[in-house]
Amino acid sequence: MFRKLAPILATAASAAGLITYRRYRNEIRSIREAVERGSTIAETASGDIEYAETGDGEPMLVIHGAGGGYDQGLLIASDFGQDHRVIAPSRFGYLKAAVPEDYSPAAQADSHAALLDFLGIERAIIVGVSAGAPSAIEMALRHPERVSALILLVPRTYHPTQSIGADESVPSQTVLRLIESSADFLFWLAARVTRASVVRFLGVPPEVEASASKQDRDRVTKVIESILPLSERVRGIELDGLTEMSPWPLERITAPTLIISAEDDLYKTLPGARFTAERIRGAELHVLKSGGHLMVGQTAKVNKLMRQILERRRANPADGVRASAQELEPA
Repeated sequence: MFRKLAPILATAASAAGLITYRRYRNEIRSIREAVERGSTIAETASGDIEYAETGDGEPMLVIHGAGGGYDQGLLIASDFGQDHRVIAPSRFGYLKAAVPEDYSPAAQADSHAALLDFLGIERAIIVGVSAGAPSAIEMALRHPERVSALILLVPRTYHPTQSIGADESVPSQTVLRLIESSADFLFWLAARVTRASVVRFLGVPPEVEASASKQDRDRVTKVIESILPLSERVRGIELDGLTEMSPWPLERITAPTLIISAEDDLYKTLPGARFTAERIRGAELHVLKSGGHLMVGQTAKVNKLMRQILERRRANPADGVRASAQELEPA
């Protein structure tokens, strides 16, 4: 019986594979077209800079994390940047962003400042997310007059243990290999066949995402999709991997600072977040009890925390820096 069914099963499997690949081709084509038309190139003193902007209000520069680009910045801002003029650049090596000889976080910060110059913006709220945190910190150090507030979300920062990084589990490391090899189709397929592995690689315990609301799961899906096409982001990912973290003179930062991390962040950003907050005078550190690296289910809480620090700064700008750092109660 099996011998008779084998050719039929093989044909069915081949047809299913062809249908799946055609679906991938259609989706990746749409993603590429959207990424291609969604940005603008600014000709600045630091070279050409890819960026996009949306909204009105006080300027907010949103610096994306690893695997991102300007589109990931806009996605993040859709959660946390309401009522602001959001500017979202692509960091070095991502999408259309060039790779200069000096691709350090300091050089990237100078590029951020050049973009603000191009847009005629004197000061902005600087939001550094994950691997976008180093250039956000450098912005506060190198261009303090341009930073009205510094917000670091699940940030990649220095800690003496240098423990930050992708989860060491086999599923996470397998997904990492797909990303490093720029395997667009295999990553797309993995997100559909073994979603939990991709979620874990993104720093979120799979059980947290699985029990989240549909709205929060849909947001995770958008983050996963924002990593495609890998082929246009892999150089930036390589640069992030080459960037060595070293101590900053954090005591020189004067901007009101909010740092948010999560206890269950599988990228282990919490030790560095604490280390950083302890050294920035008056910084506020808020530790989420759950949500992982994507802060799943915590959008309302993060929005509230960001709104509070910005409102305090507006109400009493002279008191932007308090006497000592404080860690807020876990949520």
